[in-house]
Amino acid sequence: MQGLATYEGTARFASRKGVRADFYGLSQGLVFSSLGLGTFRKEPYREENYLRTYEDAIAEALNQGCNHFDTAINYRYQESEKELGRALAKAFSKGVVARDEVIVATKAGFLPLEFPFPKDPYRWIQTQVVEKNRAKKEEIIIDQHCLSVPYLEWSLEQSLENLGLQSIDIFYIHNPETQLGYVSKWELHQRMRHAFAWCEAKKKEGKIGAYGVATWNGFSYEPDHMEHLCLATLVRIAREVGGQTHGFKFVQFPYSLGKTGAYTVPTQVLEEGNILPAFGAAKALGLEVILSSALLQMHLFKGAFSDKTVAVLGGESDIQAALQFARSALGATCALFGSQDPLHVKHNFGIKTQPRVPQKHYNLLYRMSA
Repeated sequence: MQGLATYEGTARFASRKGVRADFYGLSQGLVFSSLGLGTFRKEPYREENYLRTYEDAIAEALNQGCNHFDTAINYRYQESEKELGRALAKAFSKGVVARDEVIVATKAGFLPLEFPFPKDPYRWIQTQVVEKNRAKKEEIIIDQHCLSVPYLEWSLEQSLENLGLQSIDIFYIHNPETQLGYVSKWELHQRMRHAFAWCEAKKKEGKIGAYGVATWNGFSYEPDHMEHLCLATLVRIAREVGGQTHGFKFVQFPYSLGKTGAYTVPTQVLEEGNILPAFGAAKALGLEVILSSALLQMHLFKGAFSDKTVAVLGGESDIQAALQFARSALGATCALFGSQDPLHVKHNFGIKTQPRVPQKHYNLLYRMSA
């Protein structure tokens, strides 16, 4: 399926769904739903991860007004991408949605292997990556992560095939901090420079709409931490290889009631010397923020939320309250959650009828926990 998401298409989708206008927001010329569906499942080697697919959940998300879908080539050994591709193909063919109405993101960096899991994963790396000149052995970190340009090229083409698309709206470099401790920070910056230059070329070709960096802890660690990533440095590299109109537009990191550091802990030093949390730094640098793991992989719900928390956030359940918390953070473009159950998806999107929490009320949550 050709094309990229457009302002006209995403605005058309939002208007057609008849949801509250403030459920959507404009970022980088696209209208995003404030909740998006992710396709990550931990422990991908477990067979039960393949007994159900995301296809019905994706169809329900579209029905509920979601137009942002996030995946990665390594999620469930490429199966998540393939399931997203099949679900979108069905929706396109039935006229449920058009290609220019949905924003599709994927990621590259981790070696994805494939499903069924190869009997000898090290042999797979040797035959599929090294022997095909996609990377040298020394460019592969702990048998799982690689940023060589030929490998990124293969990853993008493989993702496009898995998704059944000819272009990706947001293409993330995935957890580059994985390499720190095995290569120097200087070396990682050189690898990111080559990766960003390649992304700029793919953007000019129309293969990607924009690119970004997705991390787990890299932006939230203190500056002296081994795996700390500096947003200002990454933006400087993007400007050097792509000019002032570079395509580095998005960052993704986790944020939830149980993982708030990106919003509260100053870790990012800007060029003028200010130090801000990842949220504030990203916005100061002109980057859009996509939030992953808004439900903290369901670890938030080992006990009931307090009455005060629910009173501030609202919602019919603790899950809805948690999603309200994530999507209401000042500067957030979209908060992602994962579910393969369409009934859960429908429930979670119940907050589409509610406004985001006002900032003065939102900040009370931090005072209450202080």
